[in-house]
Amino acid sequence: MNESVKKTIEALEKHNMKSIYFENPDSAVNYLMENINNEATVGIGGSVTVNSLGIPQKLIERGNKVYFHWLESTPEGMDNAREKAQKTDVYLSGTNALTEDGKLVNIDGLGNRVASMIFGPKKVFILCGVNKITKDLDAAMRRVKDNAYKNARRLKLDTPCAHTGKCSDCSSPQRMCSVTTIIERRPYKTEFEVIIIGKELGY
Repeated sequence: MNESVKKTIEALEKHNMKSIYFENPDSAVNYLMENINNEATVGIGGSVTVNSLGIPQKLIERGNKVYFHWLESTPEGMDNAREKAQKTDVYLSGTNALTEDGKLVNIDGLGNRVASMIFGPKKVFILCGVNKITKDLDAAMRRVKDNAYKNARRLKLDTPCAHTGKCSDCSSPQRMCSVTTIIERRPYKTEFEVIIIGKELGY
């Protein structure tokens, strides 16, 4: 564990957010699966990190009811999954950036992901690769903006950043950057845990 990760974990703990570090993704996934009851309902926010680790499939295969809009094939099914995910026993998400002084920074298009991170589910797990850790809030915002184009391209959106690879604070109808949240302390009615993984994960 490097000094940056150590400082981040210490800051999160001071902010009443439990945090744990794993050197490799397999150990992190095993920990997560062990800490989610087999009968728990699980909501998942749009997260390249969570999806790339195969967590949705693992949960489904062992019998958990999972609400994850990326698994749906119709707009109606996606909306239903987003709504159901907000009231689950457990919610899983990544984060766009995590500061060394213990702040989680996220920018959303619809707002369902950031809303569920804050209120609704009984327990929230945030999975974060070390590439998401930044020095401070200003660096976190730069990181989010600098990487937004990757999601725009993944979703095949017609936004300026998808074409140029740079944020232009656009007014595009398909703009993804609509809602910004900064979690500075644990939401007091939500159990909250940050899992930091010693690899580059997600955008």
